[in-house]
Amino acid sequence: MNRYEGRRALVTGGGSGIGQATVLRMLSEGGRVVAADMSEAGLADTVTKAGDAADRLHTVVLNVADEASVQAGVASAVEWLGGLDALVNAAGILRSSHTQETTVDSFEQVLRVNLVGAFVVIRESIAALKEGNGAAVVNFSSTSADFAHPYMAAYAASKGGVQSMTHALASEYSKSGIRFTAVQPGSISSGMTDGSGQSGQNRGPGLPEDADMSLFMKMSPVLGSGYAGPESVASVVAMLASDDGKFITGTEVRIDGGTHF
Repeated sequence: MNRYEGRRALVTGGGSGIGQATVLRMLSEGGRVVAADMSEAGLADTVTKAGDAADRLHTVVLNVADEASVQAGVASAVEWLGGLDALVNAAGILRSSHTQETTVDSFEQVLRVNLVGAFVVIRESIAALKEGNGAAVVNFSSTSADFAHPYMAAYAASKGGVQSMTHALASEYSKSGIRFTAVQPGSISSGMTDGSGQSGQNRGPGLPEDADMSLFMKMSPVLGSGYAGPESVASVVAMLASDDGKFITGTEVRIDGGTHF
Protein backbone atom coordinates (compact mmCIF):
# COMPACT_ATOMS: atom_id res chain seq x y z
CA MET A 1 0.00 0.00 0.00
CA ASN A 2 1.21 3.48 -0.87
CA ARG A 3 -1.64 5.51 0.58
CA TYR A 4 0.77 8.28 1.53
CA GLU A 5 2.53 8.72 -1.78
CA GLY A 6 2.44 12.47 -2.42
CA ARG A 7 0.97 13.04 1.05
CA ARG A 8 2.53 15.44 3.59
CA ALA A 9 2.24 14.77 7.31
CA LEU A 10 3.33 16.27 10.62
CA VAL A 11 3.49 13.97 13.66
CA THR A 12 4.17 15.30 17.15
CA GLY A 13 5.71 12.94 19.68
CA GLY A 14 7.56 11.40 16.75
CA GLY A 15 10.66 10.53 18.76
CA SER A 16 9.30 7.45 20.52
CA GLY A 17 6.35 5.15 21.13
CA ILE A 18 3.19 5.45 19.07
CA GLY A 19 4.28 8.73 17.51
CA GLN A 20 7.46 7.16 16.19
CA ALA A 21 5.57 4.09 14.97
CA THR A 22 3.16 6.39 13.12
CA VAL A 23 6.02 8.24 11.42
CA LEU A 24 7.56 4.96 10.28
CA ARG A 25 4.20 3.63 9.06
CA MET A 26 3.51 6.72 6.96
CA LEU A 27 7.01 6.62 5.51
CA SER A 28 6.57 2.95 4.63
CA GLU A 29 3.50 3.94 2.61
CA GLY A 30 5.38 6.55 0.60
CA GLY A 31 4.66 9.70 2.60
CA ARG A 32 6.80 12.73 3.33
CA VAL A 33 6.79 13.24 7.07
CA VAL A 34 8.00 15.73 9.65
CA ALA A 35 8.59 14.14 13.06
CA ALA A 36 8.40 16.68 15.88
CA ASP A 37 9.55 16.00 19.41
CA MET A 38 11.33 17.74 22.28
CA SER A 39 13.94 14.96 22.41
CA GLU A 40 16.78 15.28 19.91
CA ALA A 41 17.93 11.77 20.82
CA GLY A 42 14.48 10.41 20.13
CA LEU A 43 14.32 12.11 16.76
CA ALA A 44 17.76 10.77 15.86
CA ASP A 45 16.49 7.28 16.72
CA THR A 46 13.49 7.80 14.42
CA VAL A 47 15.79 8.83 11.57
CA THR A 48 17.92 5.73 12.11
CA LYS A 49 14.88 3.46 12.09
CA ALA A 50 13.57 5.13 8.92
CA GLY A 51 16.48 3.63 7.00
CA ASP A 52 16.24 4.20 3.25
CA ALA A 53 13.11 6.32 3.74
CA ALA A 54 15.03 8.94 5.74
CA ASP A 55 15.26 11.18 2.68
CA ARG A 56 11.49 11.70 3.01
CA LEU A 57 11.77 12.46 6.72
CA HIS A 58 12.51 15.79 8.38
CA THR A 59 12.80 16.36 12.12
CA VAL A 60 11.90 19.39 14.22
CA VAL A 61 12.66 19.90 17.90
CA LEU A 62 9.35 21.09 19.33
CA ASN A 63 7.91 21.40 22.83
CA VAL A 64 4.12 21.35 22.62
CA ALA A 65 3.88 22.99 26.05
CA ASP A 66 5.64 26.10 24.72
CA GLU A 67 3.56 28.26 22.38
CA ALA A 68 6.54 29.93 20.71
CA SER A 69 8.17 26.54 20.12
CA VAL A 70 4.99 25.25 18.48
CA GLN A 71 4.65 28.31 16.27
CA ALA A 72 8.24 28.02 15.04
CA GLY A 73 8.11 24.23 14.73
CA VAL A 74 4.88 24.06 12.74
CA ALA A 75 6.03 26.84 10.43
CA SER A 76 9.30 24.99 9.81
CA ALA A 77 7.45 21.73 9.13
CA VAL A 78 5.02 23.32 6.67
CA GLU A 79 7.86 25.07 4.87
CA TRP A 80 9.85 21.84 4.45
CA LEU A 81 6.80 19.87 3.35
CA GLY A 82 5.51 22.60 1.06
CA GLY A 83 2.08 22.34 2.67
CA LEU A 84 0.23 19.98 5.00
CA ASP A 85 -2.28 17.20 4.41
CA ALA A 86 -2.25 15.30 7.70
CA LEU A 87 -1.56 16.19 11.32
CA VAL A 88 -1.16 13.67 14.13
CA ASN A 89 -1.05 14.93 17.72
CA ALA A 90 0.68 12.05 19.51
CA ALA A 91 2.80 14.01 22.00
CA GLY A 92 1.66 13.56 25.58
CA ILE A 93 2.57 12.79 29.17
CA LEU A 94 1.14 10.45 31.78
CA ARG A 95 1.34 11.29 35.48
CA SER A 96 -0.16 8.94 38.07
CA SER A 97 -0.71 9.84 41.71
CA HIS A 98 -3.24 9.82 44.52
CA THR A 99 -5.54 12.77 43.91
CA GLN A 100 -5.15 14.12 47.45
CA GLU A 101 -1.39 14.25 46.85
CA THR A 102 -1.54 15.85 43.40
CA THR A 103 -0.36 19.46 43.20
CA VAL A 104 -2.04 22.06 41.03
CA ASP A 105 1.24 22.47 39.13
CA SER A 106 1.32 18.73 38.34
CA PHE A 107 -2.34 18.69 37.30
CA GLU A 108 -1.92 21.74 35.09
CA GLN A 109 1.26 20.33 33.50
CA VAL A 110 -0.66 17.32 32.19
CA LEU A 111 -3.40 19.55 30.78
CA ARG A 112 -0.83 21.92 29.34
CA VAL A 113 0.91 19.20 27.35
CA ASN A 114 -1.94 16.88 26.44
CA LEU A 115 -4.81 19.31 25.85
CA VAL A 116 -3.50 22.85 25.42
CA GLY A 117 -0.49 21.57 23.49
CA ALA A 118 -2.70 19.74 21.00
CA PHE A 119 -4.88 22.84 20.64
CA VAL A 120 -1.93 25.12 19.84
CA VAL A 121 -0.48 22.67 17.29
CA ILE A 122 -3.88 22.45 15.59
CA ARG A 123 -4.38 26.21 15.64
CA GLU A 124 -1.01 26.81 14.01
CA SER A 125 -1.68 24.12 11.38
CA ILE A 126 -5.19 25.14 10.31
CA ALA A 127 -4.14 27.56 7.57
CA ALA A 128 -1.95 24.97 5.86
CA LEU A 129 -4.52 22.20 6.32
CA LYS A 130 -7.18 24.34 4.62
CA GLU A 131 -4.97 24.33 1.53
CA GLY A 132 -4.10 20.63 1.87
CA ASN A 133 -5.36 17.60 -0.01
CA GLY A 134 -7.85 15.47 1.89
CA ALA A 135 -6.83 17.23 5.07
CA ALA A 136 -7.11 15.18 8.24
CA VAL A 137 -6.19 15.59 11.91
CA VAL A 138 -5.86 12.65 14.28
CA ASN A 139 -5.77 13.50 17.98
CA PHE A 140 -4.86 11.21 20.85
CA SER A 141 -7.55 10.62 23.43
CA SER A 142 -7.45 7.52 25.66
CA THR A 143 -9.69 4.88 27.15
CA SER A 144 -9.24 6.99 30.29
CA ALA A 145 -11.62 9.53 28.75
CA ASP A 146 -14.58 7.12 28.97
CA PHE A 147 -13.63 4.51 31.57
CA ALA A 148 -12.47 4.78 35.16
CA HIS A 149 -8.69 4.53 35.49
CA PRO A 150 -7.71 5.22 39.10
CA TYR A 151 -4.84 7.56 40.02
CA MET A 152 -5.11 9.27 36.63
CA ALA A 153 -7.55 12.15 37.23
CA ALA A 154 -5.40 14.74 35.45
CA TYR A 155 -4.67 12.42 32.52
CA ALA A 156 -8.35 11.46 32.19
CA ALA A 157 -9.39 15.11 32.28
CA SER A 158 -6.88 16.02 29.59
CA LYS A 159 -7.90 13.18 27.29
CA GLY A 160 -11.60 13.82 27.83
CA GLY A 161 -10.90 17.40 26.78
CA VAL A 162 -9.07 16.24 23.66
CA GLN A 163 -12.00 14.03 22.74
CA SER A 164 -14.59 16.79 23.18
CA MET A 165 -12.38 19.27 21.33
CA THR A 166 -12.10 16.82 18.43
CA HIS A 167 -15.87 16.72 18.03
CA ALA A 168 -16.13 20.52 18.18
CA LEU A 169 -13.37 21.02 15.60
CA ALA A 170 -14.87 18.42 13.27
CA SER A 171 -18.08 20.44 13.20
CA GLU A 172 -16.35 23.82 12.94
CA TYR A 173 -14.12 22.88 10.01
CA SER A 174 -16.32 20.41 8.12
CA LYS A 175 -17.05 22.96 5.39
CA SER A 176 -13.34 23.72 5.14
CA GLY A 177 -12.69 20.11 4.17
CA ILE A 178 -10.70 19.17 7.29
CA ARG A 179 -11.57 15.92 9.05
CA PHE A 180 -10.93 15.52 12.80
CA THR A 181 -10.84 12.15 14.52
CA ALA A 182 -9.33 10.74 17.70
CA VAL A 183 -7.92 7.41 18.77
CA GLN A 184 -8.36 5.88 22.23
CA PRO A 185 -5.37 3.63 22.91
CA GLY A 186 -5.52 1.24 25.85
CA SER A 187 -3.34 -1.69 26.89
CA ILE A 188 -0.62 -0.48 24.54
CA SER A 189 3.06 -0.84 25.43
CA SER A 190 4.85 2.43 24.73
CA GLY A 191 7.30 4.89 26.20
CA MET A 192 4.42 6.61 27.94
CA THR A 193 3.05 3.54 29.70
CA ASP A 194 6.28 1.80 30.65
CA GLY A 195 8.46 4.84 31.33
CA SER A 196 11.07 3.88 28.76
CA GLY A 197 10.29 6.56 26.21
CA GLN A 198 13.16 8.65 24.94
CA SER A 199 11.02 11.77 24.76
CA GLY A 200 10.46 13.76 27.93
CA GLN A 201 6.91 14.33 26.69
CA ASN A 202 6.25 10.59 26.57
CA ARG A 203 7.53 9.51 29.96
CA GLY A 204 5.39 8.72 32.99
CA PRO A 205 6.53 7.80 36.50
CA GLY A 206 4.16 4.84 36.77
CA LEU A 207 1.59 4.10 39.41
CA PRO A 208 1.92 5.01 43.11
CA GLU A 209 3.84 2.37 45.04
CA ASP A 210 0.78 1.60 47.17
CA ALA A 211 -1.64 1.47 44.21
CA ASP A 212 -4.42 -1.09 44.55
CA MET A 213 -3.62 -3.29 41.57
CA SER A 214 -6.96 -5.12 41.83
CA LEU A 215 -8.50 -1.97 40.35
CA PHE A 216 -6.53 -2.65 37.18
CA MET A 217 -7.50 -6.29 36.70
CA LYS A 218 -10.39 -5.28 34.44
CA MET A 219 -7.90 -3.47 32.22
CA SER A 220 -6.14 -6.65 31.14
CA PRO A 221 -6.48 -7.14 27.38
CA VAL A 222 -8.86 -9.85 26.19
CA LEU A 223 -7.32 -10.51 22.78
CA GLY A 224 -4.07 -12.47 22.91
CA SER A 225 -1.78 -12.05 25.87
CA GLY A 226 0.03 -9.03 27.21
CA TYR A 227 -0.04 -5.52 25.82
CA ALA A 228 0.08 -4.70 22.11
CA GLY A 229 2.92 -2.77 20.52
CA PRO A 230 2.64 0.84 19.31
CA GLU A 231 2.32 -0.33 15.71
CA SER A 232 -1.21 -1.55 16.55
CA VAL A 233 -2.25 2.06 17.04
CA ALA A 234 -0.08 3.46 14.25
CA SER A 235 -1.89 1.36 11.65
CA VAL A 236 -5.26 2.79 12.69
CA VAL A 237 -3.91 6.33 12.78
CA ALA A 238 -2.51 5.88 9.29
CA MET A 239 -5.90 4.72 8.05
CA LEU A 240 -7.77 7.63 9.65
CA ALA A 241 -5.37 10.23 8.23
CA SER A 242 -5.45 8.71 4.73
CA ASP A 243 -8.09 8.77 2.00
CA ASP A 244 -9.31 5.42 3.36
CA GLY A 245 -10.80 7.43 6.23
CA LYS A 246 -12.36 10.10 4.02
CA PHE A 247 -15.88 9.40 5.34
CA ILE A 248 -14.85 9.38 9.02
CA THR A 249 -14.89 12.55 11.10
CA GLY A 250 -16.07 13.78 14.49
CA THR A 251 -15.59 10.46 16.22
CA GLU A 252 -13.06 8.33 18.07
CA VAL A 253 -11.76 4.80 17.58
CA ARG A 254 -10.95 2.66 20.63
CA ILE A 255 -7.86 0.44 20.27
CA ASP A 256 -7.56 -1.65 23.43
CA GLY A 257 -7.72 -5.34 22.57
CA GLY A 258 -11.09 -5.72 24.23
CA THR A 259 -10.07 -4.25 27.57
CA HIS A 260 -13.34 -2.32 27.77
CA PHE A 261 -16.77 -3.37 26.54
